[in-house]
Amino acid sequence: MKTLAESRQHPSAEFIEKIRNQYPIETEIDRVLTRKMKLRSGDGYQGVSLETMVEATKKLIGFYHGNHFKIDNIRWMTGGASKIQMAFDFVSTITTDVFEKNLITPMVVRMEPAESVVETSRKREFEVLQLLRNKIPVPPCYWLDAEAEFFPYPALIYGFVSGVVKPSQSSSKQVSGIGVTFGADLREKIADQFVRHLATLHSIPLETLSTLVSFEMPKVGSNDAVIKQLNWWRRVWEEDKSEDIPLLDVAYHWLLDNAPAIERPSLVHGDYRSGNFLFDESACNITAFLDWELALIGDRHQDLAWSTYKLFGQIDEDNKTFLACGLLPEEEFFACYETYSGLKVDRSRLHYYRILCNFMSVIHSLGSAHRVAKGSKTHQDIVLLTFSKIGYFLLEQLRVHLSEVINAA
Repeated sequence: MKTLAESRQHPSAEFIEKIRNQYPIETEIDRVLTRKMKLRSGDGYQGVSLETMVEATKKLIGFYHGNHFKIDNIRWMTGGASKIQMAFDFVSTITTDVFEKNLITPMVVRMEPAESVVETSRKREFEVLQLLRNKIPVPPCYWLDAEAEFFPYPALIYGFVSGVVKPSQSSSKQVSGIGVTFGADLREKIADQFVRHLATLHSIPLETLSTLVSFEMPKVGSNDAVIKQLNWWRRVWEEDKSEDIPLLDVAYHWLLDNAPAIERPSLVHGDYRSGNFLFDESACNITAFLDWELALIGDRHQDLAWSTYKLFGQIDEDNKTFLACGLLPEEEFFACYETYSGLKVDRSRLHYYRILCNFMSVIHSLGSAHRVAKGSKTHQDIVLLTFSKIGYFLLEQLRVHLSEVINAA
């Protein structure tokens, strides 16, 4: 009989089905996580050549656009802890509703590795990018290979957007936007845009969100959607963990018992922070928000909690003021958000989602990052091992948060 550790590394159909039944989640997320587990016993990450990527790119574009195009200036892109990315120039040899003949359009392929630190849906990411075009700065999205019919793994192709994720003078060598220092002049201009675009995102009407067919719309006045999201991450922990951490059991049950009903569903980015937007340093202008793979329809307080997460913040030059995402003080952030959105920040909901975000980040680091790197399932093993070390700091932060709410009860 297999041990639980062996079952996680080489899951049987029975093991997969048991976890699926134990933690009900959204249909599309269930499909993605089930696919991950079914493929887990397979080969680790195999290096993909540029030639393979180019051939797959041509096949995908050709399927939708015909053979009336050419691609050039092909190169790998660095960055991105969870996805493989290749940049290229696309030139249509005919004029269409989208492309002008012979006009160069820079593009990027965003493809999964054998297993990601965050296993998500390219279909959902594609739908969100399509919806948000002309609403807030995002890359235009063109083609989707949701089931890896053309690429080695699921992928999408979107437009290349110029910009940087941190100032040229920043001394931070951390990954994922941690420790980015913007400087007083730059952050004053970037911060206003950062908050304003978040307010716009959360204010999109519900009838517009109904076009996101791979997402489930929460029922107003019910916490069912919150519990499904909580189950999503509890299921990931059960699938990916290499050891038991009792504190996560305590956190799960507290989050389950205190899950608030959703009063106003909003489109939530899920990872809205420094490091996930590009900006033009000379113009001080945000050019695109990236990494929409964790997007969901839920409670806007989740983004507010994540954007003010201590991990992504910085202390001001006065050595005492905490700056959310290194941009502006927390209270100023909330006041500005309320002004732009017309929506109030509920502190009790904010505290709940801070604990949920903390819970999720521990699972990413001590569960998925560790397992994916150990199993050689990705091209970013060293980055993920570094990320997994942060998990113990995040675990202690979760203990403090839970102690505060339990002692206050």
